[in-house]
Amino acid sequence: MTHDSTTMTRTAAPGSADVRDAPTRGGFASVTVPRHLARGAAGFGALAGSLALLPVVGLASLLLAPVGLIALRGCPMCWAIGLVETVSAGRLRRSCTEGRCDLTRTKP
Repeated sequence: MTHDSTTMTRTAAPGSADVRDAPTRGGFASVTVPRHLARGAAGFGALAGSLALLPVVGLASLLLAPVGLIALRGCPMCWAIGLVETVSAGRLRRSCTEGRCDLTRTKP
């Protein structure tokens, strides 16, 4: 693959697949949906447990909050974005021609 510095476009080498042909995953996506859901259950469970156990255990229960945030990769919204990225990975294809980009569904 080469980069044309005058037009800032990528051109594939003859006989090779373009990088955009491979399914891409976002920064928050997991490998599989069940794995992502398990991370969500662990993360939300740890966050809920840190608050629910506060009257019983005291401030020590707040040690579960960082565990929950790590499992969710930062925040509940980050986990939700990752779920959408995990579900849609490989199902949408972006094609750009003449300065216009379109999203199309790939065939299953």
